[in-house]
Amino acid sequence: MRRIPLALAALVLAGSAMAQAPTPASPSSGSPTGSSNPAVNTTGNAPSSVNASGTATIVKASALENGANSFTEGQAKSRLEGAGLRDVTDLKKDDQGVWRGKAMHNGKSVMVGFDYKGNIAAE
Repeated sequence: MRRIPLALAALVLAGSAMAQAPTPASPSSGSPTGSSNPAVNTTGNAPSSVNASGTATIVKASALENGANSFTEGQAKSRLEGAGLRDVTDLKKDDQGVWRGKAMHNGKSVMVGFDYKGNIAAE
């Protein structure tokens, strides 16, 4: 008779522990499972975010924001390439904290920029 109450107690405890386990939120919800770096877009709302077609939105150079840019040259180049820019060269961070360089976009040579918020410009 003692085995039934012990087995029942074990099932109740296991069930309540499972019910209390938090489910991880998706990175797109902006919750703690997403990046804590404010320059990394986890909500999809930033101007240079990837849209539904899988390409990044490129803003005008005047929309780039000055500020302390913590992205490395390699990270900036990777982000620019991820936005569909090719042959990214001559990247240098200017005195305003914006990475600037050259790239190919839609078969044309363009000047590119990448700010501390992750905004991308190509003109």
